[in-house]
Amino acid sequence: MFGRVIWIVLDSVGVGEMPDAAAYGDVGSDTLGNIVRQRGLTVPNLLRLGLGNLKPMPGLPAAATPQSAYGRCTLASPGKDTTTGHWEMVGIHLERPFPLFPNGFPPAVMDEFESRVGRSAIGNKAASGTEIIKELGAEHMETGSPIVYTSADSVFQIAAHEDVIPLWELYRMCEIAREILRGPYEVGRVIARPFEGEPGAFRRTTNRHDYAVPPPSGMLLDRLEEAGVEVQSVGKIFDVFLGRGIGDHASTKSNADGMAKTLSATLEPSTGLIFVNLVDFDQLYGHRNDVEGYARALEEFDRWLPEFEAALQPGDLAILTADHGCDPTTPSTDHSREYTPLICFGPKVRAGVDLGLRATLSDIGKTVAENFGTTIEKGSSFLQDLI
Repeated sequence: MFGRVIWIVLDSVGVGEMPDAAAYGDVGSDTLGNIVRQRGLTVPNLLRLGLGNLKPMPGLPAAATPQSAYGRCTLASPGKDTTTGHWEMVGIHLERPFPLFPNGFPPAVMDEFESRVGRSAIGNKAASGTEIIKELGAEHMETGSPIVYTSADSVFQIAAHEDVIPLWELYRMCEIAREILRGPYEVGRVIARPFEGEPGAFRRTTNRHDYAVPPPSGMLLDRLEEAGVEVQSVGKIFDVFLGRGIGDHASTKSNADGMAKTLSATLEPSTGLIFVNLVDFDQLYGHRNDVEGYARALEEFDRWLPEFEAALQPGDLAILTADHGCDPTTPSTDHSREYTPLICFGPKVRAGVDLGLRATLSDIGKTVAENFGTTIEKGSSFLQDLI
């Protein structure tokens, strides 16, 4: 019914705690609502589309005639991380969450890692990425030892100064870690975290690289490839799915870069799926409890929307959603267990339709699959509600 779908994940832009938030330590989390309450937002284009219609939020009035089909999605899988949310979008539901290591990784992992990479590691604890390079960056430069750390997410992260451990070696270390982290240690992602600069002025570079768990077969991107549907990705989508089913892909350095590359892809005449992740909301602002930065990033996206809408072809469907929350107003710097927005618009999308509270993020994948003449096991399509 739509020749092309542009699916944009606003990474971590949650819209209120889910009923099981207490089990995750997330009572009171409401990424979007709390930002509005604490700082306020000027997002006229998102409001026009129906952002304020998702739920009552003082400061974000509901549109009388929202120019989208709108609703919210439930994260049905246990967990609240990038991999869980993105996998669920394409039809993969987890039976149990990816493992966490709040006290660091056990000797069974670290001993083999150090043996295989030929260097001893430092750190091995849960920490903020920016804080741990402040703490251990100088020692790393003196010793050549990679900094290994995790977070409240299911990740094994390796930080290294690009002048001490070159990128090719850092990436190889991550590949080795990915091979080691199997079975009960199979974290959602291994992440290379290169940085540069001098002690007291370290800064992370844009050469981050993620090594995800291979997704099970039969997900949406597999089905689209089987159906001959072209898939392009922008941002970390390629890394999350290990490139499966994806043709052209563009890495990004920032939200602004991601929006520019999304607009460029949209302006090109094409069919199929353009799958986008804008990560700054989460990476730069949510995890750092930067309310002002998060708000400004949302306003920047809002200012970009009219140009994006003008670039849409007559048969395009645009979908805005998120993968989880990351409320910058709470003491935690972790992701938060929240509902995600669902806003669908385009030249021929039936506006003003309330899609309600969806049972799973897989409903989006099911809708995209049906649109392109295929299907996935999980989810319930809302395609007919859009026409």
